[in-house]
Amino acid sequence: MEALSYRIGNNLDLDAVLELYETSTLGQRRPIHDRDRMGAMLRNANLVVTAWEGELLVGIARSVTDFAYCTYLSDLAVRQSHQRQGIGRELIRRTRELGGEATVILLSAPAATGYYPRLGLTQHLSAWTLLASSPLQ
Repeated sequence: MEALSYRIGNNLDLDAVLELYETSTLGQRRPIHDRDRMGAMLRNANLVVTAWEGELLVGIARSVTDFAYCTYLSDLAVRQSHQRQGIGRELIRRTRELGGEATVILLSAPAATGYYPRLGLTQHLSAWTLLASSPLQ
C-alpha cells in the first residue's frame, strides 16, 4: 500500500469521482447515473478535499462554504476497501481547517450516525455540527 496524500480542488476526473462514490456506497444516495448533475455538483463545490493512494482516488470531502460562518460538508466518501484507516477523519479535519471559522454542518447517512459522535461532532435535531472551537477527537 502506497502512502496516502491529500489534495485540494475540484478539478477532478468525473469518472474517477463516480467510481469512488460507487465503491464507498455513497452512490446509493447520490445521482451517479446523471453525469451532468454530478458534474455540476463537483464543479460548484467550492471546497473539495481528496485522499489519494498513488493515483487512485480513495476519499473525498465535497463542501460548500462561505469560509466565515458555515461549511456544509455535503459528501464524505471513502472507498470501502480503505475505510477504518482514519481517512474520513482526516478529510473532515482538513475541510474544517480550510473552512476558517466556519462551523462544519453535515447530514448523516443512516448507517453512519454512530461514526460522527466518535469524532466530536454534536448532534442537532436535523444536522451534525463541528464548531471551530470544538476539538476533533
